[in-house]
Amino acid sequence: MDFLILPDHPAAQDIVARTPALAAAEVIPHASGRPWLLLRPLWAAADEKAGGEAGGRGDMERPGPGPGPRPGPGTGEGAGGRVRVFGSGARRLAVLGHTRPSAERLQHLLDQAGSLSALDHAARSSAGCCHLVASFDGRVRAQGTLSTARQLFTVRVAGVTVAAGSPAPLAALTAAPCDETALACRLLTPYVPWPLASRSVWRGVRAVTPGHWLELAPDGTARERRWWQRPAPEVPLSQAATAVRDALREAVRVRAGAVGTLSADLSGGLDSTSLCFVADDVAATTHTYHAVPLDPRNPDHRWARRAAARFGPTVHHTDLPHDHSARLFGLATGDPLADTAGADEPDGGEGPLNWRWGGPHLRALSRTAAEAGSRLHLMGLGGDELFGPLPNGLWAMLRTEPRAALPQIRRRQLLNRWSLPATVRGLADRSDFPEALRGLAGRLTGPPPQRWQVGFGWTGESRMPAWSTPEAVDLVRGALLAEARAGTPPLDGDRFGHQVLEFLAVEGTTIRQTARAMARYGIAWEAPFLDDRVIEAALSVRLSERMPSGRFKPLLTAAMRGVVPQEILERTDKGEFSAELYEGLARGKEAAVEMCARLRLGARGLADPDVLRTALLSPSDEGRYAAHLESTVAVEAWLRSPHTDPAPLAGSGPTIPLKEAS
Repeated sequence: MDFLILPDHPAAQDIVARTPALAAAEVIPHASGRPWLLLRPLWAAADEKAGGEAGGRGDMERPGPGPGPRPGPGTGEGAGGRVRVFGSGARRLAVLGHTRPSAERLQHLLDQAGSLSALDHAARSSAGCCHLVASFDGRVRAQGTLSTARQLFTVRVAGVTVAAGSPAPLAALTAAPCDETALACRLLTPYVPWPLASRSVWRGVRAVTPGHWLELAPDGTARERRWWQRPAPEVPLSQAATAVRDALREAVRVRAGAVGTLSADLSGGLDSTSLCFVADDVAATTHTYHAVPLDPRNPDHRWARRAAARFGPTVHHTDLPHDHSARLFGLATGDPLADTAGADEPDGGEGPLNWRWGGPHLRALSRTAAEAGSRLHLMGLGGDELFGPLPNGLWAMLRTEPRAALPQIRRRQLLNRWSLPATVRGLADRSDFPEALRGLAGRLTGPPPQRWQVGFGWTGESRMPAWSTPEAVDLVRGALLAEARAGTPPLDGDRFGHQVLEFLAVEGTTIRQTARAMARYGIAWEAPFLDDRVIEAALSVRLSERMPSGRFKPLLTAAMRGVVPQEILERTDKGEFSAELYEGLARGKEAAVEMCARLRLGARGLADPDVLRTALLSPSDEGRYAAHLESTVAVEAWLRSPHTDPAPLAGSGPTIPLKEAS
């Protein structure tokens, strides 16, 4: 869903008037008549195909594509959900995305609210995944989701702050240059840690902090306000499981009610399998897809077949053959960068794609599901973060439930071969978040941690690849040290809470990027585990019951009891996809070596082409080699796309230069 949010300020009208593409957008005004929400023509075209409705009492409902004609290429942004505006006069509330708000309840909240903060209840009670934007007596409240699956970005232009659901239109609005430091940070693996992960690849464009809402004042200024706190982990397992099950059911119902027909991954793992059975449980018409593994010994195929055999009449399953799964993990066929981010994201997206190597698979699946009638595809992203045993859970449990923590710590110590002194030091560590950032800055080029090394720190042990230049390392190190000097706070005051939210933000970014890239096929991609209500329910459980010894995802298995067949809940093995990985690497190696001869990262001084070429010809068996290579290819592909230095949003005519921003 492409949209811009403007403050109730005279400059807002000027911004629209001076940018022809914005002047052509559909405008939802403030009570003053000034522009408030601008919906891109891309979305409006999809809306015309789907057919819109207007509600009573001043409510406006603009549905995205549902049953009926599917939008063609270039008009798929409407697959991101609906735009509904409630209220009239000086107080209006817009809901953008897949949710099921009650018009009467929201109108009552607007009527009774004494301030923008009073709308917290509306934010805490909305199921599904959406943006909320309020125009309230001249002030604006705007927010996305906790996981950043729905995110907000801002830029200062013409003396005011403008917001959007993607950084691309803001970068185009200001003709923002590329941020070299952000590009260097994208080379980090296995992931880019907070707060570097929130840094836009365009200078001047900033992301709103998860758990905060953005206030735009009538004078053009902006500030963030926290609205969400992690629930105390005090709820018994049985009670938390009920809450998770109810939240997941509602998450799927909301989406099925909005689009009619769903599709879903059925990898064979517990997370995706659970979502498929929830869709079956609520009788949603659903097409499930399983990419058959290349390795016949991979148990995921066996478990996916067992699950498919137990679905009811509303769920229709399809196995995707080997030639489909072979598209996973490949560098590319032919030109390694022909399949660039720009080809997937007509408006430039958000920068390098987290899942670039999976692009051919995602596109093929989007076409297949759309042809079957699906308007929205479900993925199991977020399940590992919400229900798996994250390392810092032991650190936090020792401080909240010490008697329950000690036997679990002992078992983990033996399994991972941690030394007792190192385990004690790690659990006793009380360093703060800035200290953690400074420590990571000093280890960027060090060897990766081994399994027997204890790690209970604030952030993961990300590393720069061997082919990154000293200049690239210095940029990343400088960014970490700058955040430490600024005293940037963690996402949560507790290490476990911070780690969960940090990992969820990585997954939220991935599904957000995927959804934007696949929208051109007329199908939305979403991950119900990343919905706010599901996250809250999952994080409320006692830590000692969240990760007891010897049990796999106990909260999810308890939540799915009676929904997922018991034999599937009791699965103990796990599939792996090294066959696809190494097949893809071998298939794309020659083309990737050619890439080094004209490396854009090399031209920018961020990567050494000779070192990269050597690594490709003599690949390391170290586990992070492939992850380093994927990150590098993703950044290189984006640099070769036509959107690295975005053209003015209008394509012609004047734009407001970034230098005017204050």
